[in-house]
Amino acid sequence: MAPTETTPPVLNHSITRLVPGDGGLPIVGYTLHSIADPIKFGRKRYERYGEISWANVFGIRMISMFGPDANQFVLQNRGDLFSNNQGWDFFIGKFFHRGIMLLDFEEHRHHRRIMQNAFKKPVLVQYLSEMNDPIERGIGLWRPQTGFHVFSAIKKLTLDLATEVFMGHHLGTEANKLNKAFIDTVRAGTSFVRFPIPGGRWKKGLDGRKLLEAFFHSKVSEKRVSTGNDLFSQLCRAETEDGEKFTDDDVVNHMIFLMMAAHDTTTITLCTMMYHLAKNPEWQNRLRSESRALGKDKLDHSDLEVLDGMTRVMKESLRMCSPVPSLPRRTVKDVVYKNTLIPKGSLLAVSPYFTHYMDEFWQFPDCFDPDRFSEARREDKVHPYAWVPFGGGAHMCIGLHFADMQVKAVLHQILLRYKWSVDPNYCMPVDMTSLPVPADKLPVKLDYI
Repeated sequence: MAPTETTPPVLNHSITRLVPGDGGLPIVGYTLHSIADPIKFGRKRYERYGEISWANVFGIRMISMFGPDANQFVLQNRGDLFSNNQGWDFFIGKFFHRGIMLLDFEEHRHHRRIMQNAFKKPVLVQYLSEMNDPIERGIGLWRPQTGFHVFSAIKKLTLDLATEVFMGHHLGTEANKLNKAFIDTVRAGTSFVRFPIPGGRWKKGLDGRKLLEAFFHSKVSEKRVSTGNDLFSQLCRAETEDGEKFTDDDVVNHMIFLMMAAHDTTTITLCTMMYHLAKNPEWQNRLRSESRALGKDKLDHSDLEVLDGMTRVMKESLRMCSPVPSLPRRTVKDVVYKNTLIPKGSLLAVSPYFTHYMDEFWQFPDCFDPDRFSEARREDKVHPYAWVPFGGGAHMCIGLHFADMQVKAVLHQILLRYKWSVDPNYCMPVDMTSLPVPADKLPVKLDYI
């Protein structure tokens, strides 16, 4: 059982064992296995070694911790045992330097206190009112066709929304450069060759980061004096009751991270939902009826909690494809987990992606079943850390309510205007190179209602 708040872990070498595991293939270790099929790879490790084991991936020794108990132990981080910064730094530190997810302990709490002002309910209400028209314009450009690429269309839409709602203006021709920069920075994190070789993913990621820094720095001065309600202006003006504010560098670092998170993770969630709604037309029709019953083309904030079917489909889609599949940490002191010693300086990760497919906690986890989240079943309540697509503890995603709102606002308008389908035998391939995205861009048959 994970330690409680009043009983932090105590190191007792007489009751510990070393972390079991094996390195895998020479040089590459298990890198290719973990990317090609993380669920299959995780199951083999779990069956062989149990909740905790080590393997060589990406040229390093990585400890994997499986299951809700491990999630709770690591994510609650009682006693500040685990460093977010030192965990994520190996993968994305060069590209998302000092974003909110890469800060630790009191510094993280300090930045989060300031940033929370930009995600309070009155501000979210304003964000929703400002994103509804851009959603309508964006999806209004879609045309019925066979082979409509959902991923490409949704990614463009969510980037446009992020720039309009987060930055307060439409980017126009700049959008393509910024979108490429975001893609390059995200993909660079899982590069096996971690040197700036011309044409390589690592070099593209570094170049993308430079472009993003230059772009956001060029806008800070005007945002400092802006009265706009966009996130960029909110971060520039945000302060605690004691008058603490973000520096220019803080604002730029947070904007780069939040812009990536706002459109990449939302894109993945919407694509997963649209895939399952295409495969399960009875659910698509159910959600369309639910949206029609509201009697309005665009959502108000008060409508969000009424869309019960959409909430279940979103939760099930997040279970089946967690947008951030693995959460790395590094130990800053010796740690004992269930009689296993994890030495100081160890790189480890918990896996929402794997946890969500554990049949110990989920009935038929490979099957799409949104009703598992109904009040009568609530499979996610079997353990407080069984469903963790937004992480947990102090580092739980600060934008989770924004994400819920944006996904529902987009899907509501799509449901009222379009229907879509795939061949019954179609199975969406997932590219796990960085974040889990449709490898074939999710081609569907799109029609007007």
